[in-house]
Order: sequence, then structure tokens, then C-alpha cells
Amino acid sequence: MTSLDTTARPADSTTAQAPGQGAVPQDVRAGVEAIARRAQVASRSLATATRATKDSALLALADALDASAERIVEANAEDLERGRSNNMSEGLLDRLALTTERVGAIASALRDLAALPDPVGEIVRGSTLPNGLRLRQVRVPMGVVGMIYEARPNVTVDAAGLALKSGNAVILRGGSAAASSNAVIVEVLGEALEAQGLPADLVQSIDAYGRPGGVALMHARGLVDVLVPRGGASLIQTVVTESTVPVIETGVGNCHVFVDESADVATALPIVLNSKTHRVGVCNAAETLLVHAGAAEDFLPAALDALDASGVVIHGDARVQELAPDEVTVIPATDEDWGKEYLALEMAVRVVDDIDAAIEHVRTWTSGHTEAIVTRDVTSSERFIADVDAAAVIVNASTRFTDGAEFGLGAEIGISTQKLHARGPMGLAELTTTKWIVTGDGHVRP
Repeated sequence: MTSLDTTARPADSTTAQAPGQGAVPQDVRAGVEAIARRAQVASRSLATATRATKDSALLALADALDASAERIVEANAEDLERGRSNNMSEGLLDRLALTTERVGAIASALRDLAALPDPVGEIVRGSTLPNGLRLRQVRVPMGVVGMIYEARPNVTVDAAGLALKSGNAVILRGGSAAASSNAVIVEVLGEALEAQGLPADLVQSIDAYGRPGGVALMHARGLVDVLVPRGGASLIQTVVTESTVPVIETGVGNCHVFVDESADVATALPIVLNSKTHRVGVCNAAETLLVHAGAAEDFLPAALDALDASGVVIHGDARVQELAPDEVTVIPATDEDWGKEYLALEMAVRVVDDIDAAIEHVRTWTSGHTEAIVTRDVTSSERFIADVDAAAVIVNASTRFTDGAEFGLGAEIGISTQKLHARGPMGLAELTTTKWIVTGDGHVRP
């Protein structure tokens, strides 16, 4: 599990066993549990905090990030240098990289969060029973949220901001790839929280405990209320499989774009290019292009030429190879390509006989993240929407829109591909649970 690589941590010969992960040093387990207990205590300060208190804190965090941007970028340069020396892919390096502009955008996302409604206290539903009992189901914070993620220092801020606004404390395991960036960011956020009269323990990192610390977090059931993994397939599956803390599974993004027979070429081409090349190292980038056989001759040569000109390595089936311009190289596609999240300038391309074949391909290989159709046929779009099972189904737009900010949710903590509790971009409401409030007047059950 490379995303939980060991960094410097306290050493101790006494160990405790963690299922499936070998021995965890006793001091590591104790250290992580102590952090979780502090997070529990800190979370109580937010349970009854007003929206004004939380929004003021978010604005203070944003200002602190802006003021510390150069320091954060300097620390990030250390992470990037280390990543390049470890042959990190360009896609992951892009996820890891921070510039002063990106830090500014991250700070702006916190300000956007402050402008959003507070989900805590929202009445989901309510009624008065025939016997006079009054019922309300109300949103309340989770309590302590754990995050395990890789090579994404922006997630450190997103998670902190979302947790704060939704009334939760957060414990972060950001991985060794972003260790320098995350250490500075967590320090900056903690100082800003304390300046607002809130405990710094609302945002804590366990990076110093390395891989065993991540394992200890996975098994801190009763201390951590929910765990959200965000990263590659191996990281996510390890957390889902090994954790005893409840997990919300965020998804690997093997996303498809299907160009239907009726699609307008002038519309379809920018959608395909944007879906693939806008930012390759993200989970909502398209990895497979499916083209209806009836549109292939008109659309594919231009599409392949444009993808090739953008530096995209093309993996295609026999019909794609036949239709490719002479100057475009197409590597024969295999089953591995259909199921792969490239996170790079690579794309699998296939010609399908009809919409049935497209839907069957998606059903076989989808990760359940985002699937898109480009069509001018209402029947085709309705069929695709009904028959494709994914967190987001998009009609005539880029897959890159599956994003919390683009959906108007503010920063997101991840995109869930599971079906229980949360699905799709996870914003503020998804970091709350509910409490039933029952009010009577001396009622007793007969």
C-alpha cells in the first residue's frame, strides 16, 4: 500500500496486531488514539457553534493560507523534488503541485464554503403523529472524520474546511508524497483556529506515524466516526477491506464518453478533448471513448487527430485502427485498457455497434463514477440515463463537471461511488448524520 508509506515516527518495540496489516507498534496505536480522543473533545466545541462562528473561522483560515502561500509553495517544492526522484507519474505530480495561484484558489474555496448554508440543524423531515407526539429528523455532525489520501495537499484544506463547516473534527493521513506541504498547511490552519478561539485539535495530522499510523486510524472504531479514503485503487480498496471504522468509499474514475450516432461532431469533439485533456490526473477525467459505428467515419478521424495532437496515447480496437489517420499511432487495446484509470495522457477508444453495445461496455468496465453521452436523440439520452449505473450520468457535457464546486456544493471531500449514505460529490450535507427529536407531553406507550 504505497500511499501509506512510512515516514518518521516514534519507535517502540512493543507492538499490537492490526488485521491484515501486520504488527502496529503499541506507541503508534496509543499516539493515534490519543489524537482521536483530542479530536472528539475538540469536536464538541463545534457541535453547538453558530454559523457565524464557523464562517468567521473559515474566512480566517483562508486569510492565513493566503498569507502563508510562499511558505507553502516552498514546502511543496520539496515534495515535488522527492516525487520526481521517485519517478512519480506526471498525473500524480500535477495533483501534488501547488503554486501561489493554486493556494489562492484553495483559500477561495474556503470563502465559498463560508457563503454556503450551514447543514447542521436542518430539518430533514418532521410530522405530528395522531397521538400528538412531534417528530423531527435533524442534521447533526458526524463527530470525528478521518481522511486517508495521497499526493493531494489541497485535500488537507478541503477536508479541514468541510469538517469545520459541518461541525466535525478531522484527522488527516496525507501520505509521504505530500509530507512537507501538509505539515506546513496543518500548522497554518491550527494557528488560525487558535486565533479564532477554537482548538487546533479540530485539524490534526498523523503523518508522523507513517503507514502504521494509517492502519491504527483504520482500527480506531469508537474514536473515529467515519473514514474517507481518497486516492488510487489500491489505497481505497485497502481501506475498505481492512478498516473497522465505517468507510465511505470514494471512487476510482474509469469514466467513459459515448458519442452516439446522432451526435453533432462540432459539439462532441470539444467535450471529448475537455474530458480527457483538461486535467489528466483527476478521477473525473475520461479514460475511455466509445463511438457509435454510425458516427465513426465522420467523427473518429478528426477525434483521433485532435487527441494525438494533444499528446494523448491512443489504445484502440481494430475498427479504430482502421479509421485512424496515417500519421496517428494507435496501440491495439486489450481488456486491461478497458478497465484502466490511466491518470495520464492516454485513452482507450472503441467503436460499438449501437447504444446497447455502449451500455454493455460501460456496465462491464465502469467504476461507477461518471459516464457521459453526447447525442441529439432524446430517446438515446433517456435510455443512457436509465440504464447506466453511476454516481453521475452526464448528457452533452464534459465528465470534468462531476465536482463539488462545479455542482455548487463548495469544496468536496471526495466523490463517493458507493450507494449507502452518500453517492457522488460529497459536500457539507454528506458529512452530517441525523438525529430524531421526539417531543411529547407526558406520552406513554400503551
